[in-house]
Amino acid sequence: MLLSVRNINKWFGKVHALKNFDLDVRRGEIIGLLGDNGAGKSTFIKIISGLIQPDTGEIYWEGRRVKIRSVQDSRKLGIETVFQERGLIECFPISKNIFLGREPVKFRFFMNLGEMNAKAEELLKQLGMSVSPEQEVRFCSGGEKQGVIVARAMYFRAKLVNLDEPTRALSVKGVRQVLEFVRRLKENNISCIFVTHNMYHVYPVADRFVFLHRGEKILEIERNKVSSPEELNDIIVSRIAE
Repeated sequence: MLLSVRNINKWFGKVHALKNFDLDVRRGEIIGLLGDNGAGKSTFIKIISGLIQPDTGEIYWEGRRVKIRSVQDSRKLGIETVFQERGLIECFPISKNIFLGREPVKFRFFMNLGEMNAKAEELLKQLGMSVSPEQEVRFCSGGEKQGVIVARAMYFRAKLVNLDEPTRALSVKGVRQVLEFVRRLKENNISCIFVTHNMYHVYPVADRFVFLHRGEKILEIERNKVSSPEELNDIIVSRIAE
């Protein structure tokens, strides 16, 4: 098992944001983490990303209990997280965004722009993207921006990628692009937690769905147990009503 969390609880004042949350993530598995605003999805992602710490509970990474106290701790384990597009700098070229904060250098002090562009171009081709690595991110479409994020994760050999609402406000074409990028992660045996409130977006790529409601996990179901997004929605509605 790549990631296991057990009995995770998080309070913000009197608000119990995450209640006794358990989850296992296997290698190369795509998890659709569903729920409305305030359900606890982002709270969980922030915990495994090192932005906040749980009040109680345990986190296991590749079978070993770990403490994730910072973003650096999370990245050292092999977890890459992007909250929508906040991980990108619009005025920087694609190549610099891919290597942001971990740029290759030459002569000890200078960024190796040639190496960055060459490696970025190779990654973009792997993802089927026909854009120049020297293009500024502000000129990329929403789908292409998500591709830059996925390229970064692939290059730094991430084992788990957390995507927070990656299809929000995207065109139909952009959504299709993002889903194809997620499939490429799976092909590279990289796990992904795909956070969304729109089950229709994640349904085609997810191996398993987890639904949070008011901080509680009320449903966890394998993709092969449901025949359509409509059936999944019916199951969720019935669980909420219980």
